[in-house]
Amino acid sequence: MTLGPLMVDLKGVTLDSEERAWLGHPWVGGVILFSRNYESPEQIAALIKAIHALKKPRLLVAVDHEGGRVQRFRDGFTLLPSASLLGKLYDRDQRQAQRLAMTTGWLMAVELRAIGVDVSFAPVLDLAQGVSAVIGDRAFHAEPDAVIALARAYIRGMAWAGMAAVGKHFPGHGSVVADSHTVLPVDERPWRQIRERDLLPFEYLVKAGLPAVMPAHVCYASVDARPAGFSPFWLETVLRGQLGFQGAIISDDLSMAGAAEVGNMSARVRTVLGAGCDMALVCNDPDGYALLLDELNGDPYPQIPARLLRLYGRYPLTRSRLYRSPAWQKAVRTLAAYGKF
Repeated sequence: MTLGPLMVDLKGVTLDSEERAWLGHPWVGGVILFSRNYESPEQIAALIKAIHALKKPRLLVAVDHEGGRVQRFRDGFTLLPSASLLGKLYDRDQRQAQRLAMTTGWLMAVELRAIGVDVSFAPVLDLAQGVSAVIGDRAFHAEPDAVIALARAYIRGMAWAGMAAVGKHFPGHGSVVADSHTVLPVDERPWRQIRERDLLPFEYLVKAGLPAVMPAHVCYASVDARPAGFSPFWLETVLRGQLGFQGAIISDDLSMAGAAEVGNMSARVRTVLGAGCDMALVCNDPDGYALLLDELNGDPYPQIPARLLRLYGRYPLTRSRLYRSPAWQKAVRTLAAYGKF
């Protein structure tokens, strides 16, 4: 059995027979969890254990758990600050901000690893240009150097907790007003401006060994008519060729309006995989999964891409062991004191 290139979501807090059938399909290699799947740490840990038991190699389990307004699990988890708070601190004290970024990345990742989550789709590497409301305070800073410094520390903290980082949204979502959840944003800036600013965090962190990247559902019209996640130019020529990226590429949600121009869902999945993505993310369409999987026939991969295998979480631990840890207790106190720095 293979680890397929499709990641899907679930309807509720337990698995039903229909979902078990989806997840057993050879094209499915992962599950993304949302707030609707969460009731308590005990319940979500049991759900993840049930997901892991379905097939071998086991399905990857992911979540968007950046902090601030994008944190899917709240009750029973440490409430994480938005990335922009670290950016504000960076303007006052760069070293302290980087230490806090590392602590935040570690705490986010270690609490998720304690319930069995493999990967959180974080951090955001977009520049906070004050233009995009959907990015907004999810971004660390407006300046590439600050984003690089804070994201590097955050990613290091994640790695110490046994979690691979996913930098998003390549090559940069911070300079468009439109929200790709509802329309396809178009960025009219010239290549040189994108290259000299937005690409810098991705370029630096790729050189530092960034494990995974999520491309934006944004069209950079002066460069390519296709949105970045559907573009061989952005994914193969720029990301893999010019930047030398060797990690996994995971599409953004193909149910978003920014992906709609490509065609129906099976066309979107095949297009992003053909453009260079290793895994296609499809969310919020449970009624369409059966049809999608019927259309995605055949063996998706001759062998499992090693890039996906590297996304499995490491250093498994229990929640009880974590809560007894002095490192966890200190990290929780540190984040509680954010406003005092």
